[in-house]
Amino acid sequence: MRVVSIVGMAGSGKSEVARVFEASGFTRIRFGDITDGEVKKRGLELNEENERIIRELLREKHGMAAYARLNLDKIDSALKHSDVVVDGLYSWEEYTLLKGYYGEGFSLVAVWTSPETRYARLGGRRDRPLTVKEAASRDRSEIENASKGGPIAMADFTLINESSLDELREEAERTISEIRD
Repeated sequence: MRVVSIVGMAGSGKSEVARVFEASGFTRIRFGDITDGEVKKRGLELNEENERIIRELLREKHGMAAYARLNLDKIDSALKHSDVVVDGLYSWEEYTLLKGYYGEGFSLVAVWTSPETRYARLGGRRDRPLTVKEAASRDRSEIENASKGGPIAMADFTLINESSLDELREEAERTISEIRD
């Protein structure tokens, strides 16, 4: 069984790629569900500011590998039945924890999209839209505070998402074939 994590900046297409993996039989685990659940549990509005506060609180409490650590049992349980795709790896520490824990059974897929394209997509998305200012602020936070650049640089596979959704899905399907070979 394999664990594949998807990494990329906000609006790059991580969730779209994860859905292709899920359609190919992988169990999908979205790290951001922990943030969303905690925001709701505290009775806060689901928005960029509150999500950032919760992400930072969880990392203060559980360390920079918080999301990987908090999802290990869920991943291990899913691996009993299928391969797993992790939607939304955030930090270098999460990468090193998962890579160390799953070893050769772990792969990292980066989804890269230019800031201009991502910001346009983020502004137009139905769920959790972001302004250009919010998106740029989130980029800075993820690079400076969560060390997201490291996992993107160390990815086993990089998908470029600058054109159509169909092309991204085709590229994801090719990547799944390579991982399973």
